[in-house]
Amino acid sequence: MTSVEDALSITRTGSVFAPIAAPRATKSVTHTVVTPRVSATLERRRLWERRYRMRLRITDAGVILFAVGVTAAVQYVAGVAGEEALRNGALLVLAWYLSLSALNTRAAAIFGSGATEYRRVAHAAGFAFGITAIIGVLLEWEGLQPLFYIALPVGALGLLFARWGWRRWLVRQRLSGSYASRTLVVGATEDVEYVIHSLRKGGENGYHVVGTTLFDRSIDSLTLGESTYPNVGNLHTVAGAAVELGADTIIVASRPEGEADFVKRLGWQLEGTAAELVLSSRLADVAGPRVSLRQVDGLPLIQVKIPTYEGGVHVLKRALDILVASVALIPIALITPVLALLILIDSPGSLFFFQERVGRDGRTFKMVKFRSMKTDAEQQLAALKEQNEGSGLLFKMKDDPRVTRVGRILRKLSLDELPQFWNVLVGDMSVVGPRPPLPSEVTAYDGTVYRRLYIKPGITGLWQVSGRSDLSWDESVRLDLRYVENWSVMDDLRIMWRTAKVMVQPSGAY
Repeated sequence: MTSVEDALSITRTGSVFAPIAAPRATKSVTHTVVTPRVSATLERRRLWERRYRMRLRITDAGVILFAVGVTAAVQYVAGVAGEEALRNGALLVLAWYLSLSALNTRAAAIFGSGATEYRRVAHAAGFAFGITAIIGVLLEWEGLQPLFYIALPVGALGLLFARWGWRRWLVRQRLSGSYASRTLVVGATEDVEYVIHSLRKGGENGYHVVGTTLFDRSIDSLTLGESTYPNVGNLHTVAGAAVELGADTIIVASRPEGEADFVKRLGWQLEGTAAELVLSSRLADVAGPRVSLRQVDGLPLIQVKIPTYEGGVHVLKRALDILVASVALIPIALITPVLALLILIDSPGSLFFFQERVGRDGRTFKMVKFRSMKTDAEQQLAALKEQNEGSGLLFKMKDDPRVTRVGRILRKLSLDELPQFWNVLVGDMSVVGPRPPLPSEVTAYDGTVYRRLYIKPGITGLWQVSGRSDLSWDESVRLDLRYVENWSVMDDLRIMWRTAKVMVQPSGAY
């Protein structure tokens, strides 16, 4: 062994190695390595996760037992042997409950937001019934059909509804400051502001920002709106800043120049201190769900799928539009006489209002709505231009004198837009899509705004469930462009569901 002039005793605290000078006479190197221990902050995070997960486990078990119990009761009434029903039901209960665990339907990463939790619950149902069917066929069991006819729809819908109910509960807790990740945001000032602004718009996503670590050390605190966030620590003391603020999640908004290993070293520092190290990128705002991570010989690559505007998925979207429009027009036809009577009594004139709008590829069409304004509304518009409260190319007034009394109610409840399902049925519009623009708006488009015309406009969309008239022009365009490039059938269904909630609890509708 080569002699060592200056021996070092290397101590590991957390995951940061610090050399400590040893006596010069020492001829060997001693390694004292201490494995990172869980901090009190991290344990608090894991505690609420375990509590919430236990709620899900108990609810899942209850719903599955109920679905199988209902099936067994029906079989009993039908005279099916009790032992056979009990055997089949027990197998399904076991397979279903284990499938929910195997597919990570209770993972902390999917608590409270996104469609991943619902997808996994649905997949678990299919997986469990697949296993039950295979075992039943191999063992030649009889009486499995009622499980598929009764237990599957009852149990699957029950689980989805229960998860939705717990999610509503979790959102309320997070908005009050509980069951949320105490978050420290690290990066350049502009990027940190962008991240905090995005997180504040969706408080239900579970990130409660408690402070920042900015590259600019001349800033003592960061103020956004009515909230002020302290600037704690520096690039080399992020872990200490997290401990000081009691943060269990660190979001890296941007990486310092010349620090290629910054994220890796930060991950080492945070071992035992934080539960999550989240990397934020504005690429996600552009590419959204089209972003995926791929490993090539240890090299992590971020893949961005280029969007397409034709093909099978768009055929599926059209089929969904026809189905939803056909079903919706039946009750609309039934309530139209009542609405017609109210509209015409309040303001004599036509029942419907037709307006030229621009659809896919710039083609114009006549959009139909129940009339909510006076018959000379278009003529009065020029005189009201100076009172415009909208932004960008939009004209909006909260107290528009052209709107009738019945029209205000129709607009508030979005009932004036119901005839647009006819536009959907004939192919001019989609149920979900960008806001249908006026020709005058399109002629004033610049930059990339014209991309909104790549797909059919919708009766509802991200703009409809995110504030409607309260949105700025830039926000409205950003939401439309994000939808155009990243839409999916599952997202369409979620937006339809959220639209129904907005109609019950309207916001930004005038």
